[in-house]
Amino acid sequence: MKAKQSISRKLLVSVLSVYFVLTFAVTCVQLIAEFSNTKSYITKELRTLESTFSASLTRAIWELNTPQVVSISDGLVAIPMIEGVLVRNDLGEQLTQSGNTDLNVVEVNDTLFDSEGDLIDSNSIALTGTMITGENGLFGYRFPLVFEFSGRSTLVGDVTLFSSRNVVIDRILLSVYFMVGSAFAKTTFLIALFLMAFKKHLTTPLDDLVEQLENLNQQDVADMKLDVDKLSGSELSIIQTSFNSIISQFSESQNKLKQTQKQLLKSNDMLDQQNLMLEQEVSKKTANLSQAMMDLQRQKYQLESNQNSLKQEIETRSHTEEQLLKKTHELENTIETLQMAHSKLVESEKFAALGGLVAGITHDVNTPIGVSVTATSVLNERLKEIDHKLENQTLSANDMKAFLAESKQSAELLTNNLQRASELIASFKQIAVDQTSEADRLININAYLNEIVASLKPELKKGLHTVNIDCPLNLEISIPAGALSQIFTNFIINSVIHGFDGIKNGIIDITVTDNVDQIDIIYHDNGQGISKDQISQLFDPFYTTKRNVGGSGLGTNIAYNLVKQTLHGEITAHSEPEKGLTYNIRFPKVIPS
Repeated sequence: MKAKQSISRKLLVSVLSVYFVLTFAVTCVQLIAEFSNTKSYITKELRTLESTFSASLTRAIWELNTPQVVSISDGLVAIPMIEGVLVRNDLGEQLTQSGNTDLNVVEVNDTLFDSEGDLIDSNSIALTGTMITGENGLFGYRFPLVFEFSGRSTLVGDVTLFSSRNVVIDRILLSVYFMVGSAFAKTTFLIALFLMAFKKHLTTPLDDLVEQLENLNQQDVADMKLDVDKLSGSELSIIQTSFNSIISQFSESQNKLKQTQKQLLKSNDMLDQQNLMLEQEVSKKTANLSQAMMDLQRQKYQLESNQNSLKQEIETRSHTEEQLLKKTHELENTIETLQMAHSKLVESEKFAALGGLVAGITHDVNTPIGVSVTATSVLNERLKEIDHKLENQTLSANDMKAFLAESKQSAELLTNNLQRASELIASFKQIAVDQTSEADRLININAYLNEIVASLKPELKKGLHTVNIDCPLNLEISIPAGALSQIFTNFIINSVIHGFDGIKNGIIDITVTDNVDQIDIIYHDNGQGISKDQISQLFDPFYTTKRNVGGSGLGTNIAYNLVKQTLHGEITAHSEPEKGLTYNIRFPKVIPS
């Protein structure tokens, strides 16, 4: 029976796989280093060209000799490492552009150039405002043209020399071929070397050993010894020696067994001869047999005693099993009790949120009602004054006009503030009803989110926090509105308590997107954020970092269950310390019944 895959093949594949990976990595590093060195060398050569052509170009521009400028530019382009040349005057106007026609150069602000040459490339140009478009990998060198006259230096323009990645690749192409060929040759040689070594030292000896083991003659023990050449003191040689030693011991044991069988036959003959003598000694042995019977009886009693002990042990184990079953039932009851307690805690958390909502709305309603009470008091005082003047017949037209004006102002004040109180109470009533109900209701998501934020303004005003809502104005769906209210109430309260702890002017962004059959909501605050360890436990029940100040750890767990079970949606969260916390919520427009 041959193995499905030999040890030598597995070992060879493992070694060669590691070598291939290392060879590939080293070759890639060499190619990158060669490319970088060649690019640096071309950059230095571009800098060297400044001293060669700067004087002639400066003189030609100073003398307004444009044909000579064009001629020098064409000469520069003829240099293999230069892809294109751009020459401009001191006003930033293009005098000539030679070389690659794909180099569409856009005029830039002269204030971005200084009096010294600087190295540029296609990425840094975009950052500094130099606009150059062309193939990826474009780079070049720009230097100013300064004319010296009578001890004065005058900037007459600048020159930009362009090169590209293709030039670098052309220069290192031969080196690339050599490195790849060298790696291929070394790899081929190493594979051949490994194959020869494995075949000589492992595969061939191991195959011979397996073949001899499969062809052993089990009938002749002396012929079962292994004799494999070329093991040369390896572990396989130790295995062969140990196996042969075992066979030798087994052969000796067989010989001893045969001798013992012969002795047993002789003993049987002697026993036959002694039978007659034994019959004569039967009477003598009767007493011994009686004693043996008594011993057997004693052993019987001992066995019965052991049997009783076993019965008692079985009864004890049965009793223990009953106790374990009883404990199991108690644990099941405890789990049911914990589940009921969890449900009660969830309800308590909902009503606690509702209580906070009541406290907040009470604060907001008190303001317009207080203003209304003040306006009513002032109006009553003015009525008493008018009534007194009317009885004393001292009421003048001016008094009446003043009274009417003040009455009109008080009536408007009463109307506005009572209308505001009515709107707050109506909004609170709808939010409160939704939070205690799971019935579906057609809502405008934009308006409903604003109502939720309005009900939480007392909490937001404590830290001057802001909530921004980005939602389509006409987005209406029929969902359990209470679930949506509870989710965003918990999110906003958590942001205020945890995310904005020690932060003023926190910002919360709520973005709602209508994606045909589903709604996507992104909730983000710019608070303190949480770590990776904390984000993994964010939706676990009873997990909170504010337990010492009254936190229950059920807010995010309730929101998670409402999204998953009530809205049949998905919710994820991600955060980094000092970068805020983000929730991604997705649920269908039509909630399955």
